[in-house]
Amino acid sequence: MALTARDIMTPDPVTVDEDLPVKDAAKLMAERGIGALPVLRDGRLVGIVTEGDLIMQDVKVQFPTYIHLLDGFIMYPPAAARFETELKKAVGATVGDVMTRKVVTVAPDASVEDVATLMVDRDVSRVPVVDGDAVVGIVSKSDIVRSLAAEE
Repeated sequence: MALTARDIMTPDPVTVDEDLPVKDAAKLMAERGIGALPVLRDGRLVGIVTEGDLIMQDVKVQFPTYIHLLDGFIMYPPAAARFETELKKAVGATVGDVMTRKVVTVAPDASVEDVATLMVDRDVSRVPVVDGDAVVGIVSKSDIVRSLAAEE
């Protein structure tokens, strides 16, 4: 019988509210030895915050591009939006400011093979397991590796 996300997930993962200060999220991750926290608003998944999101020195803020035109300076719009996002991540006060909003999730009955493929395709290390609106678990790359080792 093929293993599913339910078989290898960490059940009932630690979750946080988007208003939690970044420092508190970092402390929670360190104390619990976890690398990601699903972020909830009114009990619904709205994002995920990872160790990478919290490592401020890895955030490289690039100042927007300006175009000199007719003796004036115009900010190149895509650069302005990227600058604002990067700046918020760099000085973000809350989890909501630094979290990834487009969360890759799987259903509890997703095969381990499908979960692994999704992680590789989307370049993510962890995926929340969602049943309806409820976050019921989380699967990490190390969970997948352990499941492969256990098959032998």
